[in-house]
Amino acid sequence: MLILRDYIISAASSINAGGGNNGDNPTNLGVSDFSLVATTLDTNNAYKFMSGIEGMDRFGTGPVRSAYFMLSSTELQSDFDGLVGSGFISQWNYPTNSSALPSEYGSVFNIRILTSSEAPVARGASANGNDVYYNTVSGKQGLTHINQDGYSMNLIYRDPYYSGMLAQNATLAVKFAQAQALTQDTAVRNLLCTRLSNLGV
Repeated sequence: MLILRDYIISAASSINAGGGNNGDNPTNLGVSDFSLVATTLDTNNAYKFMSGIEGMDRFGTGPVRSAYFMLSSTELQSDFDGLVGSGFISQWNYPTNSSALPSEYGSVFNIRILTSSEAPVARGASANGNDVYYNTVSGKQGLTHINQDGYSMNLIYRDPYYSGMLAQNATLAVKFAQAQALTQDTAVRNLLCTRLSNLGV
């Protein structure tokens, strides 16, 4: 999966965030950056992954628009929290969590945010020497998963036993043939940003 992540960074077009206020290039994320990347994908006729969630009569919740997915670093979670009241809705404040993914942090307008420690970061790469975060935003037809025919899955298991220093570990593995592919690069954008403040992470 990391190979596909790095390929998307190199192949898909990038948009530098400019809606923040930290004075860097790119800036930290502002709500206008989310609107810009969603507008770009809409103009390119990308399909949204998720339909909207209708508002309900529950305290502290709000409706969620139909949306693209964005993969972001867990290091940006404090910046997302800073956008509460400006367009960010925490996953906890969705009218219902039935369609939320386990890694989903929240949404801003037409983008639902997934966070991972494996999201790409270019350390010290901004104009002011701060870390640059690659937030990959994708439409439904942008990426695909291919199962390759003619190769069956193998479950490899070696039970734990001890017969000396050279044979003391168990093995459990799965081997299978598959591939991921970038199918339509106009449906994928990398939204580059820095953080509002570097917290020594």
